[in-house]
Amino acid sequence: MNGGDLRFHISRKCFTEEAIRFWLAELGCALRYIHSQGIIHRDVKPDNVLLDSEGHVHLADFNVASDFRPGKPLTSKSGTLAYLAPEVYEGGGYYSEVDWWSLGVTFYECIYNKRPFEGRSQDSLRDAIKKAQPKYYVTKPAVTIPCLRAMSALIERDISLRIGAASFESFTSHPFFADIDFAALERKEVPPVFRPSSDKTNFDATYDLEELLLEEAPLEARARRQKPRAELREDATAKEIREDELHRLIETMFEPFDYTTVSFRGNAAEAIAASKNPEDCLPLAGTAHSRQLSQPDSSGGSPPSRNDGSASRLTQPEAITTVGETLEEPPEAPTRRPPSPSPHPAPSFHRPFPAQQQQQQQQRPRGATRKMSKGGGVQMVLEEAGSWSELADQRSTLPAEGVDNPDAKGKGNSGMLSFFSRKKGRDRSPKPQEPGVLGKEGARQIIT
Repeated sequence: MNGGDLRFHISRKCFTEEAIRFWLAELGCALRYIHSQGIIHRDVKPDNVLLDSEGHVHLADFNVASDFRPGKPLTSKSGTLAYLAPEVYEGGGYYSEVDWWSLGVTFYECIYNKRPFEGRSQDSLRDAIKKAQPKYYVTKPAVTIPCLRAMSALIERDISLRIGAASFESFTSHPFFADIDFAALERKEVPPVFRPSSDKTNFDATYDLEELLLEEAPLEARARRQKPRAELREDATAKEIREDELHRLIETMFEPFDYTTVSFRGNAAEAIAASKNPEDCLPLAGTAHSRQLSQPDSSGGSPPSRNDGSASRLTQPEAITTVGETLEEPPEAPTRRPPSPSPHPAPSFHRPFPAQQQQQQQQRPRGATRKMSKGGGVQMVLEEAGSWSELADQRSTLPAEGVDNPDAKGKGNSGMLSFFSRKKGRDRSPKPQEPGVLGKEGARQIIT
């Protein structure tokens, strides 16, 4: 049931009468089935109606459900108070007709997105339900007359006039549900009007985080209390004796790993000395990007480097070798790097920048400076981008793709301030219309 519950959807979207009629028809089939099995749900509400991935509704949460027998009515006040029928509050006993009242309250909530009976206290809520006079608001777009009559027929105080309670045919023959083929609906041959999205989760994650919010230390590890193992009886079977031996074997031989008592042998220096130098694995000649050891040029007057091996031994971990890495020049490149004036040149990794990047680096201002603005206040100049006033006043400070080019018409600007020239409205990025959903612009609004 990855389609979420009905409460999640009706609290976020406004649905058409066709989608709501499909849900109520399937819920009516579900109520007829459980009533034929002698079961009363007693807690029909949007929270207990689940949608599958295709859009079919399923009645769930039978925690307060009860079986009934003719001649033995139920008298307990079980379920959610706002969805209880008037006969439940009266205390004279009730049967399966209370589920059809709860279905009518769910119907009302799907249309108006509010409950028909409200109260500041349980007593005021009870009095409002016992009067059974809900308000049917004028909305825009307006609710159709068959839909209003179906709601009023379900939220009916008189049990004999309540559709579904008198008979299932009174529910199916109502003008609001007369166009539905209930035989095909039970076989799931009628496609759902609304289908939940499979690209996102159809539930509210805050309910799953309720334990983290209410617990004092939800992430604190707690010690598990393990019951002591019972002693082996004298008349134990061979299987019980074997299980007891295995249990004792696990307790004695298998111990948890304790990193505090483990002693590491050797040290890091010995490990480094025993390892192989990765530079020795690299080819010294071949492609243009092969790494080579830089040799200082002795023709420029600098003394030649010593090869006594005192500073380049890899077998001693105390000695750290200094290796210069450079890119090998292509054979056709006539220029060479100038000789280093120092006797021991510092190692470097040389990668020439393009001429354009070097020119941009020279033109970019460094640091942040202050100057007087047009209004007389202090104006901060941002690093490498100028001030905000200059960005708004001068076209030269905008990036090249953000400046309006009269020659390039029809191309969208992508500069920093180009959002001012973008078109606004729903036609800019229209959202696909979901089947069975009215949308924000066509949502049902209560007028009076």
